[in-house]
Amino acid sequence: MSNRTGKLHGARQTDDAARPGPTLDLDRYVPAIITFIANKLSNSATAFYQRNFGVNVTEWRIMSLLAIEPGIPASRICSVIGFDKGPVSRTLAMMKKRGLVAIRSAPADGRSHAVSLTAKGRATHDEVIVAALGRERRLLSCLDAGERDVLIGLLRRLHDNLGAVTEPDTP
Repeated sequence: MSNRTGKLHGARQTDDAARPGPTLDLDRYVPAIITFIANKLSNSATAFYQRNFGVNVTEWRIMSLLAIEPGIPASRICSVIGFDKGPVSRTLAMMKKRGLVAIRSAPADGRSHAVSLTAKGRATHDEVIVAALGRERRLLSCLDAGERDVLIGLLRRLHDNLGAVTEPDTP
C-alpha cells in the first residue's frame, strides 16, 4: 500500500465518520438524562459526605439501607442498591475496619453473613441523613408537592420496569 493510498483510506474514514447518521437527542433520551443526574448527584454527594462526615456515597447508601433493614446479607444490599458483589464486599470490609458495621454469620445459615450498623455507624447515619434530606429538598425545590409525587411515582414505575431492559435476552 502506497502512502497515497494510505492517505486516501484515512481521508475516507474521516469522511465516513463525519457523514450524518442517527444521533441521540440528549434532551429527550431518558437513560442519558437519568445517568447524567445520577452521576452528578453521586459525585457531589461523595465530595460533600466525605468532607463533612468521612463517608463516601456508596458507604452512605449502604448505611441508609442498613438503618432500614438491619442484619441483612450483603446479597440483599447488592440487590437493592444495584451494585456488584465485589465493590459491596470491599466497601463493607472498609466500613467494618472503621467500626461502622458489624458482620456476623447469619444465625439461620452459617454460609451467609448478617450486616448491621454499629453504634458508631448509626450515629454517623443519623448525622448524614439530615444533610441527605436537605440535599433532596434543595434538588426538588423547583417542583411543587404534586409534581414531586408524580415524579416519585414515575421513577418507581421505571424502576419496576427495569426488567424490560435488564433481562438476558433483551436487546
